[in-house]
This record gives sequence, structure tokens and C-alpha cells, in this order.
Amino acid sequence: MSVSLEDSYRRCRALNRRFGTTYYAATWLLPAVKRHHVHALYAFCRYADEIVDSGLDAPGPTLADFESRFFADLDAGRSEDPVFKAVVHTVRAFDIDPQYFHRFLNSMAMDLTVTDYPTFAALEGYMDGSAAVIGEMMLPILEPSQPEAFGHARDLGTAFQLTNFLRDVDEDLDRGRVYVPGEDLDRFGARPALETRTVTPQWRELMRFEIARARRFYDSGAAGIDMLPGASARCVRGAHVLYGRILEQIEAVDFDVFSQRARVPRWQKAAIAAGAFLPRRDQAAATRRSAGTTGHNIP
Repeated sequence: MSVSLEDSYRRCRALNRRFGTTYYAATWLLPAVKRHHVHALYAFCRYADEIVDSGLDAPGPTLADFESRFFADLDAGRSEDPVFKAVVHTVRAFDIDPQYFHRFLNSMAMDLTVTDYPTFAALEGYMDGSAAVIGEMMLPILEPSQPEAFGHARDLGTAFQLTNFLRDVDEDLDRGRVYVPGEDLDRFGARPALETRTVTPQWRELMRFEIARARRFYDSGAAGIDMLPGASARCVRGAHVLYGRILEQIEAVDFDVFSQRARVPRWQKAAIAAGAFLPRRDQAAATRRSAGTTGHNIP
């Protein structure tokens, strides 16, 4: 049965709201006319990620099938897939480079065969497609004023990904994957802690090191925020604050990412969406934005 463009965007929004609550909260700082496009890009990434993480790559729908269908629809300029329809519309509306999607899917394919990364350089190769490229995808929608924003957007995507890796250590172990570089585990003598899922002095030192590294990427990402127009800057700044709070939550539980999942309280997400915790110059506009229309305004 055919799905309308409006319904497709609604489905993308629902996926974002269900699976990416931190990201979703920040999107409310965008104008409605742009917000649904961000939801579409998130839904595309989640759609592919779920195929890999749920083990559907065999015997059910495969990542190769997903890729083939998406690029066929993109070439045709239309789709009847409930998610792809909105994604294709977004890509064409903002002339987003299809190569970004190839790079993302290449990293997703790595998750089917690669279980760990011996060095941070190797992990960066994975994150080029899984994280940095998402910053690149977003830029046409955010409309930066300076080309230098490109590198900062990549770094912010990487910061978010590193945060997810640290938060999700236990969950990734259940999937047979480790996204903490092997060289770091060895440097701090933290492999036994990882294998037994135990917080030890060595594990704490490792986590402090990884969190400090992530924050350097956050610092670079923050440098690009002022290169964005007002509404876009507020959205990215909100995401920057919220994801940074995840690192603070990890520290607050003494780096125990094995027995609990670090989460930002809902009230803080709501406050960000309303403009609180942002620089004062952004608060009034963000509050007005959150109180305004929430319906789609699809061009």
C-alpha cells in the first residue's frame, strides 16, 4: 500500500523519538520546516543499524538488500518504502551527496564482520562512515555560513559516537563487539575488567582517558556552532550539551557502564528543548520555538 510523504516523515519522527531520545530533544530547537528532514536522516541511519544489530542480516532482509533498494529509489527520485520516501525527498531537497550514504553503509557492513579495533586510528576509519559522515549529511540542512564548519561537524559526529561507545560498552559486549581500542585496553591493563565486566582502578583510568579524548572532539565541534545560523546553532548546541551530559553521568556512577546505562534525566532533555542550559542569548528564541507549531511543514 502506498504511503504518503507526510506519513513517511511521521514514521521517521517516531523512530527518532523512540530510539534517539537525546537527539530527538535537540531537534525541537529547529524550525518545523527543517526538523522533519533531520528526523529522516536519523531514521535512515537507525533503519540500517537495526538490520545489523538485530541479526536480521541472515536469514531475513540483508544490508545489501537495504542498500540496493535505497540507491535504486534515490536514482529514481521517488520511493514507496515507508522510511525511504522521506529520506529520498530530503536528499533531493538539500542536494545531499549520495556518497555520504555509501560511506555510512560501508561502516554498517563492517559491523557484520569486525568485532574489535586494535588502534584508535582503526576505530577512526570506522567512525568516518558511522559518525563523522552524519555531521556531513546534516550540514546542508543546517546551512553553515563558513566552509570551515565542515571539519567541526565531522568532529562533533565523532564526539557523539565516542559517547555512545562508552555508554554502551555492556550492550556491545552482548553483541560480541568492542569499540574501545585494543591499544588503550592494553595501555591501562583494563582487558580483565572488560572481560569480567568489573569496575577496577584500571578500568577507571581507561574511562577517564577515553572521556577526555571524547571531550576534545566536543571542543572542536563547539567551535563550529557559531558558524551556523541561529536556529541551527541552538539545535546543535542543545545536542552538544545533552550528549556531553552522558559523559558526566558515566563519571557520576564511577564509570560503571556494566550494570547500568548512563542516561540524561528527562527533565533535562525537556529543559534543553525549551532553551534552558543554553547561553542566555539563545534561551528566549528557543523557548518560543518549543512553544510554537509542531506540525510538519513539508516544502
